[in-house]
Amino acid sequence: MRGSGERSATYGTGRLEAFSDGVIAVAITLLVLDLKVPQPDDGGSLAGQLARMWPNILAYIISFLAIGIMWLNHHAALRRLRAVDHAVLVVNLLLLLCIVTLPFSTSLFSTYLTDPDGGHLAAVVYAGSFLVTSLMFLALQWLIIVRRRHLLHEPLAAASQRTVLLRGVIAAPVYLLAALLGLVTPYLTLAVCILLGLFYLLPLRRRGS
Repeated sequence: MRGSGERSATYGTGRLEAFSDGVIAVAITLLVLDLKVPQPDDGGSLAGQLARMWPNILAYIISFLAIGIMWLNHHAALRRLRAVDHAVLVVNLLLLLCIVTLPFSTSLFSTYLTDPDGGHLAAVVYAGSFLVTSLMFLALQWLIIVRRRHLLHEPLAAASQRTVLLRGVIAAPVYLLAALLGLVTPYLTLAVCILLGLFYLLPLRRRGS
């Protein structure tokens, strides 16, 4: 990637925002496909069948909130830009690549959560997918506010840079911990992901942004 002092061809942000919003919307919509309507001939009462769907419902809620929070922060990141260059387009594309895999890892996790054999690996894959996605999002934030400052509408204050990046850095070690705890029990992975989601729902307070 080019340094912040170099200049490359730039483009408007409109198409990037529209494309990103569309991809994220598809990813977040795909999550609901794992919530299948119980059929009368599946056996048992409807209440019992719905109760047995709790892993699917809980994993859906966690992943929906996680992708939704990513969309909010992604929107805030792109809103700072007056233009984008090739590097921003590429890193953003890699981020979207990670985001669209989350419905798969969510379905895998919800399916095997209560399975004594596959639950551990499913938890590692689930937390690992969020780990990689969080690292790509951090890379995009770092590229935008540190390496591509000339593309910003206005410079971001040093304190605000640290706040944004630190908030992004927190996710990676926590998701790594969640993946490792999945080797013990997938329910710990679930608990850590819930707590991290609640943390990111808190408003970001910053100055000079």
